[in-house]
Amino acid sequence: MLDVISFGIKDIIDILLVALFMYHTYKLMSNSGTLAVFNGVISVIVVWIIVSQVLGMRLLGAILDKFISFGFIVLVILFQDDIRRFLVTLGTNRGWNYFYNIFRRKKDDSGKQKYVVPVVLACMNMAKKKVGALIVIQRNIDLTPYIQTGEIFKADVNARLIENIFFKNSPLHDGAMIIVNNEIKAAACILPVAHNAVVPKELGLRHRSGLGMASETDAMVIIVSEERGTITVAHNGRLSIDITAEELQRILSEGK
Repeated sequence: MLDVISFGIKDIIDILLVALFMYHTYKLMSNSGTLAVFNGVISVIVVWIIVSQVLGMRLLGAILDKFISFGFIVLVILFQDDIRRFLVTLGTNRGWNYFYNIFRRKKDDSGKQKYVVPVVLACMNMAKKKVGALIVIQRNIDLTPYIQTGEIFKADVNARLIENIFFKNSPLHDGAMIIVNNEIKAAACILPVAHNAVVPKELGLRHRSGLGMASETDAMVIIVSEERGTITVAHNGRLSIDITAEELQRILSEGK
C-alpha cells in the first residue's frame, strides 16, 4: 500500500515561515543594491537541489554540498553590515514590537510623524541658503550611543529651531541633529563615517557620515549640502541624491 502523505497545520506554518524569510531576504538584498547576488544564490541552490535530489549525481552533488557550506560563510562576510543591522533591530525592544505589530490592527499613524512638515520646510530653506545640515531620524534601532556624543536636550521639532541650530555661527551646527519620537533629542552628534568607494567624489564628509549612519542603523538621515545646496537622504545603506522637497516629504511620510 502507498503511504499517505500527511499535510497539517505545522506544514502550512513551515511554508509560511520559509516564504516570509525569503521575502525579507529579497527585500534586504534589494535595499542593499545586491539583488543580482540574491538571484545568483537562488540559482545555485536550485541547481544543487536538482543535481543532488532529483538527478542523484553523487560526485557533482558532493562538490556542490561543499560549495554551499562554504558559500554560507562567504555570504556572512559579504553582508555582515546588513546582518548586524538586522540582529541589532531584533535584539532591541523596538525590534520585538515589529512582530507584535504583525498581529495587531494597524492604527492611525498621523500623529506619529508630526516632524515631517517642519523638517521638510527647514531643509528647503537651508538648501536655498546653502546651509549645511545633518538630521538623523530614529526608527527601530535605539540611537542612544550616538545621542550621548552630542549636546543633549529636549525640544519639539520646529523649522525655525532647526535652522538656528545649523546656522553657520551656531555652536551646534557642526555635527548631526537626532530626532526621536517627534522631539529633538540632541545636536552636534558624532556619526560613523562610511569608507565606501561607491560614494561620489563630489560628496563631502556630511554625506559619508550620513551613509555611515544609514549603514550601521535603520535611521533615516537627511543631508543638506553646503556647497551644492541640495538635499540627500541616506537609508538602508543607500543614498538618494538631489531630491526635491516633495520627494523628501514622501520618503519621510512613508518611512521608506
